[in-house]
Order: sequence, then C-alpha cells, then structure tokens
Amino acid sequence: MIRVTVDSIRVSLLTQHRVVVLREADSRKYIPIWIGAFEADAIALALQGHEPQRPMTHDLLKTVFGELGAAISHIVVNDIHDSTFFARIVVEQGNHTLEIDARPSDAIALAVRTDVPIFVEQHVLDQAGVPLDEEETAAEEEPEASEEPDKEPAEEGLTLFRDFINTLDLDDEESGKDKK
Repeated sequence: MIRVTVDSIRVSLLTQHRVVVLREADSRKYIPIWIGAFEADAIALALQGHEPQRPMTHDLLKTVFGELGAAISHIVVNDIHDSTFFARIVVEQGNHTLEIDARPSDAIALAVRTDVPIFVEQHVLDQAGVPLDEEETAAEEEPEASEEPDKEPAEEGLTLFRDFINTLDLDDEESGKDKK
C-alpha cells in the first residue's frame, strides 16, 4: 500500500464535475478520482476545518463509530474496475479489525474528519496514477506561459491535469459515481 494525501478538489468549469486529486506521499504521482458534488463539498469543508452547526452524514458516521467503541485505523483505495474506484474503511473495535466497503469519496471524507492515513494499493496507482514530471511539465507550460503571462504560479502545475481531464468523455458518465 502506498500512502497518499488529498492534494486538492477540482471543479470542471465546463461541466461542473468534481475530481478529488490524491498525491503519493513520496513522489509527484497523482490519482484523479471523479466524485459527486456533495462528497466534494464534504471533503473540502473538512480540509478547511469548517464544522457545520449540524452534523453532516460523514460527521454522523464518525460519531457512530466513536459511540460504538470503534476507531477508524485508515482507509484504502483498494481497486479499480472499468474506471470505477473501490475503497475500504479499516476499523478497529476491541480485538477485531473490520473492513467496510465504501465509495472512495465517502471513505476520504471520513478519513479527513478522523485524521487517519489514506492508502492506495500499488496496482491502483499503477493503473490510474498520473506522474507529474517537473521537466515535462515545464516544457509543456512554456508555450502557455507566453500566451498567458498573468497566470498564477499555482496554476502552472495543473497543465497535466487539464490535458487529462479534457481527454475524458463525460457524456456516458452517471452523476455521483466515483470515476476516474
């Protein structure tokens, strides 16, 4: 298993689809996962430290685990089939370890609330990971930099993601599915 962090939540300006971008902890390899709008908001709110007045679904689930004497150990994005990602929430309760099937978006929303590690299986990273090579990125960005001189420095590293997202055919996508 490879440890990752939530790098960002992105929104397509054309389609309004959301992508959570996971980043490998020890490299510049990323995994973009298409998620629903509500899950994207749930992850973003938790990352920003925002606590709603009333518990959202993921806050409720966190409370339920605590009240049952269970602690979330970590989550793992464990598989990918036909561009659909799968995840497991690993829970410790007494002497028992439970693995609960979940959508990656829900597992990630829970992980950021409970401050537990997020892992990705190696074969998932191999299949869906997008390497961000600094030399390739710099070469790709040179023409754009001359066309858009006022571009923000944080936007420069996103060229690879824009190219990747622009190649996806979203007409057949069902809303709310965790898709690459």
